[in-house]
Amino acid sequence: MSIPPSNPSLGRIAFLGGGNMARSLIGGLAARGLDMSRVQVAEPVEALRRALEADFGVRTFARAGDAVAGADLWLLAVKPQVMRQLCEPLAAQAQAARPLVVSIAAGIPVARIQQWLGGGLPVVRCMPNTPALLGAGVTGLYADPAVDAAQRARAQALLDAAGHTVWVAEERLMDAVTAVSGSGPAYVFLLAEAMQAAAEAEGLPAEDARTLVVQTLLGAGRMLAESAEPAAELRRRVTSPGGTTQAAIETFQRGGFQELVAAAVHAARVRGEELARA
Repeated sequence: MSIPPSNPSLGRIAFLGGGNMARSLIGGLAARGLDMSRVQVAEPVEALRRALEADFGVRTFARAGDAVAGADLWLLAVKPQVMRQLCEPLAAQAQAARPLVVSIAAGIPVARIQQWLGGGLPVVRCMPNTPALLGAGVTGLYADPAVDAAQRARAQALLDAAGHTVWVAEERLMDAVTAVSGSGPAYVFLLAEAMQAAAEAEGLPAEDARTLVVQTLLGAGRMLAESAEPAAELRRRVTSPGGTTQAAIETFQRGGFQELVAAAVHAARVRGEELARA
């Protein structure tokens, strides 16, 4: 389910964590003209703080408690294994400020974030993917029932800085989002790796093989994005009866390609559920 694009005020934003994904969002917001004096970043690594200040003009802090002061949107951008130790010391400030909390930590359910921050807060859980670093990502979002329409629009405006956004109606579907798009870039990289190795085995020089594979994937991705036709129809148009593409497609199908992809996505979803329970 989706929300029509809007241009809500993002207010004052505290990024808790200044790593690659936070940096990509901050860069996207800067490119869209957001006043960077309204962005505060907590990051324990001094070199990362200095780089963020130099590149974007944001205010940075070594302590999360200092970064959230005055902020009405908190973006949790730390690794899942340190989320609890980040949140619990901030519970009193969270209860006093009642911010909109947006988490991009994989596998951490909304209920756990509520528990660590004291409960009763509007929380949006997100799953971006690594192409967000180029502004070409896609993010799945789930909103806790405490999140109102204006807050949903604010969360979407924030994540739109990294690419496209897709809302899901049930939190359990976030594991499917993770399995498809969160982990998905690795599937494409694996395909590229296999295609390049096959091209080299057929005699092409490594540099030429890489160029052919990369540009083929880029071009096919653009065709998928810019065409109204489904992937199956685009595939059919490339596959001439009795031709080279048909020979390759039939080989994929005999090897159980579709079934293998389905099994891989399912395995990733199940693992996501296991990590959330842990």
